[in-house]
Amino acid sequence: MRLDGKVAVITGAGSGMGLAMATLFAAEGARIIGADWNAVRLEEAVAAIRASGGTIVGVQGNIADQATAEGLVDLAVTTHGRIDVLVNNAGVMDFMQGVGELSDDIWRRVLGINLEGPMFTMRRAVPHMVKQGSGSIVNIASTAGIEGGAAGAAYTASKHGLVGLTRNTAWIYATKGVRCNAICPGATATHIAETMTPERMDDAGAARAGAYAALVPAILDPKDIAALALFLASDESRYINGAIIPADAGWTAA
Repeated sequence: MRLDGKVAVITGAGSGMGLAMATLFAAEGARIIGADWNAVRLEEAVAAIRASGGTIVGVQGNIADQATAEGLVDLAVTTHGRIDVLVNNAGVMDFMQGVGELSDDIWRRVLGINLEGPMFTMRRAVPHMVKQGSGSIVNIASTAGIEGGAAGAAYTASKHGLVGLTRNTAWIYATKGVRCNAICPGATATHIAETMTPERMDDAGAARAGAYAALVPAILDPKDIAALALFLASDESRYINGAIIPADAGWTAA
């Protein structure tokens, strides 16, 4: 098993890419702390993984809340004595607003979940990983973290920020045994569209994003992202650090 004996914290584990990662990691021997803000989906995910023989504890809450985010790492350490893998996957979309139309509440919400939440979990996990002399952080960014046309200003800024946080963390702790990489998924079949309120969508921004989306070569399955995350979480990628990896069927090659 590729993660045998490892302890992994995965946010957004109730559906989509997070569920695919939690399921795969558990099958590969990891003990999972899985978080999601949708209690029903989280309960279903936990039940399914346990039914398959996996080990998982589910935690319901909003990753933007500092106490909730830090509590995930604390739970891993108090329950299993360590944290080996941290996957920051939870995220929300904006409403395609450009900076000229951007509302304060959307800016704060998107940055809180997509960037502050990962900072909270990373800040809590890194000292434990440094003490262990090992650890792998996998941040789920987006093509919007390396391009400018996929979403609105808030989402794009949050994912660019996550890419920067990934690179800095990789460099600062490279000699301490801690690795940090980011995956930038392209169009992937998830539930993230549910985080957008149709009546608040900015029509002009959505049209511009739609022009960019028209170039999508393929829709990925969450399992495709999970397979890459497994590699980055495992010791097979022990010398890969600070990588920002598009997984988008060639979308960003256009």
